[in-house]
Amino acid sequence: MIKTLTIKDFIIIDELKLEFDKGFNVITGETGAGKSILINAIDLAFGARASKELIKSGAQRAFIELSIELSDSFPVSFFQDFGIDNFGNEIILSREITETGSRSRINGSLVTQDVIKSLREMVIDIHNQHMTYTYIQPKYHINLLDSYGNEEHSKILNEYKVVYSKYTDILKRLDDAKNKSVLSEQQVDFLKFQISEIESAQIDDVEEDVKLQDELNVLVNFEKLKELTYSGYWALYGEDGCIIDTIGKIKSNLSKAVEMDQSLSEYEAEMINVQESLRELSSSLRNYAESLELDEQRLDEIQSRIDVLDKIKRKYGNTLESVLDNYKKLSDEYNSIEFSQEETEKLEKEKADLEASLLEISDRLSSSRKTISKLLCESLTSELEKLDMPKVRFDVSILDCEYNSLGRDNVEFLISTNISEEPKPLAKIASGGEISRVMLAIKTIFAKTDNINTIIFDEIDTGISGNASQAVAQAISNLAKSHQIISITHQPIIAAKSDRHFYVAKTQDEKTSVRVYTLDEANKIKAIALLAAGEVNDDSVNFAKQLIYN
Repeated sequence: MIKTLTIKDFIIIDELKLEFDKGFNVITGETGAGKSILINAIDLAFGARASKELIKSGAQRAFIELSIELSDSFPVSFFQDFGIDNFGNEIILSREITETGSRSRINGSLVTQDVIKSLREMVIDIHNQHMTYTYIQPKYHINLLDSYGNEEHSKILNEYKVVYSKYTDILKRLDDAKNKSVLSEQQVDFLKFQISEIESAQIDDVEEDVKLQDELNVLVNFEKLKELTYSGYWALYGEDGCIIDTIGKIKSNLSKAVEMDQSLSEYEAEMINVQESLRELSSSLRNYAESLELDEQRLDEIQSRIDVLDKIKRKYGNTLESVLDNYKKLSDEYNSIEFSQEETEKLEKEKADLEASLLEISDRLSSSRKTISKLLCESLTSELEKLDMPKVRFDVSILDCEYNSLGRDNVEFLISTNISEEPKPLAKIASGGEISRVMLAIKTIFAKTDNINTIIFDEIDTGISGNASQAVAQAISNLAKSHQIISITHQPIIAAKSDRHFYVAKTQDEKTSVRVYTLDEANKIKAIALLAAGEVNDDSVNFAKQLIYN
């Protein structure tokens, strides 16, 4: 359950901290006072969409923090899976919104919105007008029905999903195989020609063209290379006054100098090394120059081979590596075509086997859904009768449709609130009060089947009055015995059932600000009196006391 809510610089709230109770927490206040801001803040902490417009004017950031007490059933693996510190039975959830984005943390660790979504699904259910819209849309009814199922139903559904995933994969592969098999004979012949042309080039080394170009450069320029390297040799060692002779004289002079000053021995050693290195270099240059000769046959071979490789590269890739990559693609394509008929026959058989499995499992799934729907209808009808809808009929329509990821059932919730009318789609309920009670009934039913321990209602009492208000108040009160309930209400009879009462007030002096008061017993009576009569007087106070204590 939510223990505390801290808000700073959010919309028109400067700063506040609320402490929620177990059971029923009610929020009241005048229209426009900012009651929904509190619910929006909790929703935002649990991953609702954030924008910089939510930052209070003049502030740099908005900050929301929740302290959440976990149930004994909360999985410890959550902390291990996402690398979050385990604080025992408590989680600190926070979200910071800045001009450039937002950051969420759990127990101080930065987390993604996917992690926040996982947490939300385990600890809280926020019901607002958007959720009402979602619940009445037929496309969501199958998920609601499935979530009411037992472990055996979930097992069948998961079994179906596995087979359906294989089935869709087979359909895709079969479609690809059929598309390949319809290539024209001319297209196949051209593919074979391309493969043969690359094979005829006999490419074994992806660097062959580079190496051949280097060798060609040597053969074409051998005379110049011979001249340049011989000139280096002669300058170093091959003529009077050459560099090595000059180095020798310097070395000899240094040897004499060392006899007079030993500190010069290091230079003498360096000069010896230089002399030896230059001798080796001159020898290498001479050997290289003498090895050079024009091999016209080899020159022709290289030029011919380069022409072959250049032609291949122009057609199949800028490099030999690209050519070989394309060769593999072409070969794979040809092989897939060559065996496409055999593959198609194999896939057709697999498809038929999977269709048989889908039919068998989907039949079991449909049967299970029909069983579940009867239980759900009985439970919802019972809850709706408690909510002052004595003539209500709730039904679930399950019709065949094409295979999809959830089976082959088209599920839609139907309802009749008048004994003389047949059940109609939930989306066609005209009364806002009826919609509110249906939503409360659904929440009450599903709260018994999930592990969520906090439910938030943003004006679940819309459009109700009289006996319906009394029934809704009692239903929420009963639900609050097993769940923490946080609810905005305009109904005094509902507010009177609360275990903790918050009153939201807005002031507009030099700036707009919101304050939230946690009411003691005396102020709770006044707040309910104000809610009932629009003013606090003896009559409204007595009425409020009757609501609270009777």
